[in-house]
Amino acid sequence: MIRLLSLIFLTCFMLSSWGGLAQDGLYQTRSGMLTFTSEAPLEKIEARSGSLRGALDLSKKTFAFSIQVGTFDGFNGALQREHFRENYLEVHLYPNATFTGRILDEILFDDKGSVTVRAKGKLNIHGEEADKIIRCTLSKTPQGEIMVKASFSVLLDDHNIQIPKVVFQKIAEEIKVGVVATLKQEDP
Repeated sequence: MIRLLSLIFLTCFMLSSWGGLAQDGLYQTRSGMLTFTSEAPLEKIEARSGSLRGALDLSKKTFAFSIQVGTFDGFNGALQREHFRENYLEVHLYPNATFTGRILDEILFDDKGSVTVRAKGKLNIHGEEADKIIRCTLSKTPQGEIMVKASFSVLLDDHNIQIPKVVFQKIAEEIKVGVVATLKQEDP
């Protein structure tokens, strides 16, 4: 039920922010890739999800992205995945992570069809919101799609994610995140 409400909220946010789904400059994805890596002294943990959903309005320079935290796979085993979902990210309480905001820079594609911009917004993980500026690259594909690539770090303290002392050497306090998503313009 919480997941459904979160999806409804994200859809309402996009509709209210952009006045509808079929406007010039509005691109969407339902299958972006989000990866994260924790490199601690005793262990490296990697996970990924291909369920990143999002929308980007180039004309208004606004965006909204959301991922269901429980969709991450990888890890170093089933027990580690379970601890991630149940103990650290508490997906039963906080099923989604979101990033919503505005692009700060002009979107002027170079002759290769790329531009690097800063995206400023609210990153909400584990029910805790933090202001974040993320540098990302937007590229036009020959098919008229927009590819988004970004790499950034997330501090666990910013989102009130507690790591027990017994595993402190196995989980990094700063998590590296990568995003690759191809957004398609929606038909009117």
